Parts: sequence; C-alpha cells; structure tokens
Amino acid sequence: MTEQHDWDRLLEQLSAEEPNSGWISLAEASSASGAAVSSLRSWYRSGQIRSRMVAGVNGPERRVQLDEVLERCLRSARLSRQADRARSTEAVLEDLSARVAAIEARLGMA
Repeated sequence: MTEQHDWDRLLEQLSAEEPNSGWISLAEASSASGAAVSSLRSWYRSGQIRSRMVAGVNGPERRVQLDEVLERCLRSARLSRQADRARSTEAVLEDLSARVAAIEARLGMA
C-alpha cells in the first residue's frame, strides 16, 4: 500500500509542475552552451545531467535542464574557454555599439 501512496504523491508532484519549465531540447542546449549534442548525450547517459522524454511533434524527444548543462560546461576547460571568448565578443560588440551611437549623436544623426 505504501508503494501506491508514493506513486500517487509522485504523480501529484509531476502534474503540479510546469511540463517544460527549464527543460529544453538537445539542439537548444547545444546552441546555448556550445556543447556538442553528442557530449550532451554522453552526459545524460552517464548521469552527469538529468534528462526526460516528452511528446514532440515528430514523436518523443529528449529534454535536458539548461542550468545543469551550463553547470556541467563550466567543469569543462574547453567549453569554459569557448564561453569566455563568446562573452568577450559580446563585450566588444556592446562597446562598438556605444561608440557608434556616440558618433551618431555628435553628427546629429540620432
């Protein structure tokens, strides 16, 4: 009887959860983190990140939590360097945008 009670409680928790809150596809996780899809597969198969299957348009699809993927990426030296380079590029673009805006303001274009 205890197993049935535990099962019912688990079902209640799952139904109360937003179905896709924080869970994204492998392609989305790869794009957001810079990790290869094959690395993501390896990580969930070895238990380094959690995954779940959800119904998709073309059948079941695997979902992972972005927070866990990003945390796992930080433990990878190569992926950490990639993320640092990406952040550096974003900072350079922001600086250039600010300079262009300042020049446009001086020329009366803004």
